[in-house]
Amino acid sequence: MFFSKSVAQSDLSTQAYGAKSHGLGTVKIFHQDAWSLANNVGAMARIQTTVIGIALDQRYGIQELSTSSIAVVLHNPIGNLGFSISKQGGESYQQQRLGIGLAASKGIMHVGAKAEWLQTYIEGFGTGNALLFSFGWLAELHPKFFFGAHLTNLNQANLSKESPLKIPMLLTVGTTYLPTKNLELHSEVEKEVQSPPIFKVGLQYQLESWIFLRTGLHSYPTALYFGVGLQTKNFGLDYALGQSSPLGNTHHLSLSCTNYFSSRSCRYGASACSAYSEWWAQTCIDLWLLHRCSRCGVSNFWWRKSEFIFYAPGRFYGW
Repeated sequence: MFFSKSVAQSDLSTQAYGAKSHGLGTVKIFHQDAWSLANNVGAMARIQTTVIGIALDQRYGIQELSTSSIAVVLHNPIGNLGFSISKQGGESYQQQRLGIGLAASKGIMHVGAKAEWLQTYIEGFGTGNALLFSFGWLAELHPKFFFGAHLTNLNQANLSKESPLKIPMLLTVGTTYLPTKNLELHSEVEKEVQSPPIFKVGLQYQLESWIFLRTGLHSYPTALYFGVGLQTKNFGLDYALGQSSPLGNTHHLSLSCTNYFSSRSCRYGASACSAYSEWWAQTCIDLWLLHRCSRCGVSNFWWRKSEFIFYAPGRFYGW
C-alpha cells in the first residue's frame, strides 16, 4: 500500500502541505508560508517574518491517509530556519515526520536544504526509520515571473535499513506568473522515478484585501481542487476541497499566525525591542518565565504560560 500511486501522492515524504497548496491543485514551488519547508525549502528564504502553521488533511474518509502537521519558520536576516512535525495514519498504517531546514537568498536566487526523519509503521511488517535529504530553489527572473524546483529524498533512502523498498524520490519543477496584483497563475510538473509525470495548474484571485479564491487541477489521478483563504494582518485561515471521481473527496484546513513576535509590546508600551539582549534568543514551551524588556531596561516578573521558545541566533524581542 505504501507504494501504490494513490498513497505515494499522500505519504508524508511527497504530499503537498497546507490548504493553500491544495486549493491550487497541490502546486508547491512558489508559496512562501509556514509550509515552504515541506513544499519547497528554497521558497522559505522569501519569508520576512516568523510564522507558525497548523494543518489538517482528511482524504477519502480513510483514517490511514489523514494528516496533521505543525510548522514554524524563524526569520533571520542571514537565513530562515524552519521546523516541522507531521503525523499520518491509523492503527494499521502510520507515518511520522520530523524536519529541519535552512534557506537563504542571494540576489534573485532563493536556496534551501532540509533534513527529515521519517518513521513508517505497517501492520504485519513492523517499523522503519529513514533519514531524507532534500534541496530546493526559487529564482525571481522578473518581478512577475518565478521559476523553481525541488528534489525530495535526493539520497534515495530506503524505508528502513532492513528493507529494500525505497522511499519515493520526487522532482518538482514549476513556474509562477503574476499578471496583476490580484492574480496568480501556477504550473508544475512532478516526476517520481518509477511513475509517469504529474501535471498541475493553479489559479488564485484576490477578491478583497482579506479574501482569496483558488482553483486548480492535476493529472494521474485526475483531480479538481477548489479553495478559499481569509487573511488578516496576523492570522490566516485556508480551506480546500479536492474532488477525484474514482476515489472521492479530500478536505484540507490550515491556520497560520504571522508577525506574532514582532508585534508584541512590553508592559510599558515599548514595541518589540530592537536591542540584541543575547546572541541566543531564549523562549520556552509550557514554563513560567521571567521576561525582561531590553529597551526599557526594567526587570519585572511577567508570568506567561505556553510560550514558544526556541534557541536560535538573532534578534531578541522583549515583552
